[in-house]
Amino acid sequence: MPFKQVSIKNVINEELKNDAEFKKAWEESRTEYKLLGELSKIRKEKGLSQAELAAQSGNKQQVISRIENKENSPTLKTVCSILDVLGYDIVLVPRQRTNQ
Repeated sequence: MPFKQVSIKNVINEELKNDAEFKKAWEESRTEYKLLGELSKIRKEKGLSQAELAAQSGNKQQVISRIENKENSPTLKTVCSILDVLGYDIVLVPRQRTNQ
């Protein structure tokens, strides 16, 4: 059976257009991915290795790696422990809606 070449980007775009539930889940995941990417960026800017961040935040290096590679959705407690080590706080701000 031959393989069919598929563009995952096109598949996702089609699903976003045609499936409201998929679109909602996708948008929610983007926020999480953005936060996890920022944590990794800040760690690197601070000059900390994953092992150092793990030790200081009470986690294992593998946990930090899985978070940064977006293989794991960390608990709020884990995110807070990492932010504490990095010297950051969580601040909630109203979201600006562009489609109102």
